[in-house]
Amino acid sequence: MVHLLLLAALLGLLDSPGPQDPESTPEGRTHYLGREVARTMHWRGAPWLMRETREQEENGVRLREWLAVEPGQAVCDLGCGNGYHTLPLAEAVGSEGRVFAVDLQPRMLELLDERAQEAGVQNLVPIEATVDDPRLPEASCDLVLLVDVYHEISHPVSVLGHLRRALKPGGEVVLVEFRTEDRYVPIKPEHKMTKAQVVREMAANGFELARETDALPWQHAMAFRAAAEPGPRFEARQLGEGFLTAASGLDPRVIASPT
Repeated sequence: MVHLLLLAALLGLLDSPGPQDPESTPEGRTHYLGREVARTMHWRGAPWLMRETREQEENGVRLREWLAVEPGQAVCDLGCGNGYHTLPLAEAVGSEGRVFAVDLQPRMLELLDERAQEAGVQNLVPIEATVDDPRLPEASCDLVLLVDVYHEISHPVSVLGHLRRALKPGGEVVLVEFRTEDRYVPIKPEHKMTKAQVVREMAANGFELARETDALPWQHAMAFRAAAEPGPRFEARQLGEGFLTAASGLDPRVIASPT
């Protein structure tokens, strides 16, 4: 009898399912590759997105100059909110281009629509996303922009997989994140990222760093392209290059942590 009980217990262990993939749940991840995933800002925080000091803190004009969006292009503002970047991007791509305005919260899209109608903007394509799918058409985007958004995505592997498929050949995914490296940036830690962490997470999902800028007051801006053949050594190589970049100290505004 004892042997039968032991055998039954062993079979039960062998048949028990492994740990559940957090991205298969509505809640998603609380942490990803050692980073805490921040909670999404509620639409009631929309006025903060249009605060008077935002241009001084983030310099959206300089960011968009660096993006170099061209007339006729198709651009996605992922996590568009009430349109701080969406409307200027719509002007930049012109009547022949379009901007996919993607957000999880329907009320954010309503607020954006109100501003777009007031400004006479007609080339927006509003999309209500889900937590794991931005619902972008395949091969539709020259550029996907995420400003202060990626760190809040609870299903990063799923979302980045969809973004790879949504890019046109040569298209870019641009992450703009507040700098963890600078302790004087007055943002909660879970809403900031290091360059090294950004590169790590993007490399883990088959993206390679294409270009970056340190010209913004508080943020990194890093553009990634889908790697043709990531391969077994791709992630390690990207991490090594990212570490060297982060450790180079080329940005004088980055404050070294005390030892």
